[in-house]
Amino acid sequence: MSDEVAIQVNFGKPMPVFPLGVVALMPQQVAPFHIFEPRYRQMIGDALDGSGQIAMATYDTSDLEAFDVSGDSLPLRPAVCIGQVFQHEKLPDGHYNILLQGICRAKIVDEMGPDEDRAYRTAYLEPLDLPGHPSQGLDTARRKLTEHLTAWPLQQLRTAAWVVERLENEQIPDSAAFELVCFSLFTDPELRYQLLAEPEANRRVRLVELALSDMARIIRNAAAQHPERWPKGVSWN
Repeated sequence: MSDEVAIQVNFGKPMPVFPLGVVALMPQQVAPFHIFEPRYRQMIGDALDGSGQIAMATYDTSDLEAFDVSGDSLPLRPAVCIGQVFQHEKLPDGHYNILLQGICRAKIVDEMGPDEDRAYRTAYLEPLDLPGHPSQGLDTARRKLTEHLTAWPLQQLRTAAWVVERLENEQIPDSAAFELVCFSLFTDPELRYQLLAEPEANRRVRLVELALSDMARIIRNAAAQHPERWPKGVSWN
């Protein structure tokens, strides 16, 4: 996870699009996928014959009444994460197990539906990250975030120790460290999409800070209910 290694993306040609209901991949994240639908098996096969890159997109379900809810014609939200297939296994039944690494943010500018030769969507993309955009204060924000995650109540988070270990690793650049925070600590679908769609690193940091503040408040409220005193089987929600 270093800025020293750059994977090239050709934005001059359409890219295969793999849409899901939620953001399943973010920059720097490595995620496994089992590919079983025929159209997406074709997509992975075609991608492996080329750059090995696909765009992980998200369905826009804000107005389902206006669209065929079968999924084929559902609109897509504009922000996507371009992923690189760096490991794959084709199974005897034609299914694939793949590992994808998130490369960068992008946005859909022109989408093409399936045709007689291609069962999946493709799209022309534009980069959404802002290379060279000033990101002052990331080092300070990184130290502050480390302090919060090593103290109560945020140290209670399941992935806090894993994240802190990487925040303290000076070999990981600030920008990559914050990407780790984005995909490791947050599961809320809308927040994950906001973090994917935001091109400015400083604004993503602010979203992270606000989200962690909310998490801390929830943990404090839960602790104030003294769940350790509750009868067995009773939970706080």
